[in-house]
Amino acid sequence: MTLDVAWATRWMLLTREAVAANREYLIDLDRQIGDGDHGENLDRGFSQVVSVLEERPCGSVQDVLKVVAKTLMSTVGGAAGPLYGTAFLRAAKACALEPVNAEGVAALILAALEGIQARGKAERGEKTMVDAWGPASDAAAKAASEGADEIAVLEAAAAAAAEGAAATEPMKATKGRASYLGERSIGHLDPGAMSSSIILAKALEAAKKA
Repeated sequence: MTLDVAWATRWMLLTREAVAANREYLIDLDRQIGDGDHGENLDRGFSQVVSVLEERPCGSVQDVLKVVAKTLMSTVGGAAGPLYGTAFLRAAKACALEPVNAEGVAALILAALEGIQARGKAERGEKTMVDAWGPASDAAAKAASEGADEIAVLEAAAAAAAEGAAATEPMKATKGRASYLGERSIGHLDPGAMSSSIILAKALEAAKKA
């Protein structure tokens, strides 16, 4: 299996499908502790990403991720656009060497995490998407350091992201709009962490379909 431009493009196609399928679910999660527009915004954003990729096919993973970054920044409202846009822009910079190997996958995920943290000023445990990307980055780095291949690194990252997203439910939000709710934010999943988990799961699925 090779994580090349075909993989990156397939990742975005699968993400678009998954976000569309989970649109109402993400809207409902965000309605409980936010503005209620997370699912709608991401659905619009990734639909536009796919449209751009279909109109102007890219020649590298880096180029695909740059398209994702720029498109999400320009089409996704709220905090998600700048956060995901910065994540994918940083990830693109980490993909200078292709095809992306196991270490490259770990570097891509770490770069995305660092981009989110730089833009959102969030740390783990604050009930944000960092609570999905942080564990994913740790798991990816560990798997890569132990000699795992690209798919195994993505499997570790996706599983850790899912666990991290689920772990936001009992947290009290201390960052972002959800923090306004204080104790009332406890008992709800963070929509950004859940969408992050979906996106990383699709990176894995795209690799398995290579």
